[in-house]
Amino acid sequence: MFAKQLFNTYENFKELKLLNRRFKHKDILSLIVNRNPDIFKITEIGKSFEDREIFMLKTGTGKRKVLLWSQMHGNESTATQAFFDIFKFFENPGILHKEATEIINSCTLYFIPMLNPDGAELFQRRNAQDIDINRDALKLQTPEGNLLMQYRDIIHPEFGFNLHDQDIWYSAGKTKFPATISFLAPAYDTEKCMNENRKKSMQLIAEMTEVLQNFIPNQIGRYSDDFMETAFGDNIQKRGTSTILIESGGFPGDIEKQFVRKLSFTAILSALYSVSKNNFEKKSVSDYESVPLNKKNNLFDFILRDAVITRNGKTYTADIGIRSRSLADKDIYEVFDIGDLSQNFAYSEINLNREQINDISIGQNADYLIEKHFNNPNLI
Repeated sequence: MFAKQLFNTYENFKELKLLNRRFKHKDILSLIVNRNPDIFKITEIGKSFEDREIFMLKTGTGKRKVLLWSQMHGNESTATQAFFDIFKFFENPGILHKEATEIINSCTLYFIPMLNPDGAELFQRRNAQDIDINRDALKLQTPEGNLLMQYRDIIHPEFGFNLHDQDIWYSAGKTKFPATISFLAPAYDTEKCMNENRKKSMQLIAEMTEVLQNFIPNQIGRYSDDFMETAFGDNIQKRGTSTILIESGGFPGDIEKQFVRKLSFTAILSALYSVSKNNFEKKSVSDYESVPLNKKNNLFDFILRDAVITRNGKTYTADIGIRSRSLADKDIYEVFDIGDLSQNFAYSEINLNREQINDISIGQNADYLIEKHFNNPNLI
């Protein structure tokens, strides 16, 4: 199976110059311009609001056009890393040469890595205008969003891959399992109508879900398909491109999302191979709909259960939920919730059996709680 071979040989393709979620535009420039010119055509398609270059890398000669873009949100970098692994795969596929050749003979691939380099500079969601690019599909007030839609209309791709990271506190349904990878075939109208393009999105997602179940069983989710009038995925679907949203979530022990990056690499290349072979056509809409819906805010990084909390000289029993918060240069841990968390789960939790904790409040730094109660504070 191609996907298992990709997964098992991944270390041959991993770009070792990117091993941390936080990297900047300058860190990827040499990785873009020094690609094999026999494989990739590199074009500077424009500049960000702060005049950082935005590039497109093109490979393949096939009739099926596929547009893939990453890091529309500056702090969502997993797929950007996976792109550079994919570039290395096409440059030197090794034992998977046959499959790589089939993809580029059947497809023409257009990659836009790091669409929002200004946001990446500060590791923030929005661009330098403080606009969420992914809510700018109608007015196109951002140079980055304008470029994306412009090239969608120039290329007219059959498939579009809209690649993001989601909060690590989504679960796959109402379960204890994180939604490590989530998908969406966006609607193109408020009635959530079905046409052939959207059906293909669903079929391809069903194919990727089947692939990923081999590696992360029970950890795949699906977003609600409520139509979002200003979102890019919905509008690109509306313009006739079968759009696949992929969100990289959390996995235990994977703070820098390096395992999730490997899953993204495997899923994207498996999907491209499926497109080249039309394998996705064997899947049905019901296969897509069987993927459990994401449950938002079902998870915490840590839960301390059954604590006796002292405040103002009084005591009460409650659970304590702790979550990380990403800053420009690091993650910090804070108390996020206090109360009955019996319907929630955590990547790691402990029962304090009524151990006393003094003067704790929501928003408080939680590092000391993690260090005291968990053997390995880097579990998340």
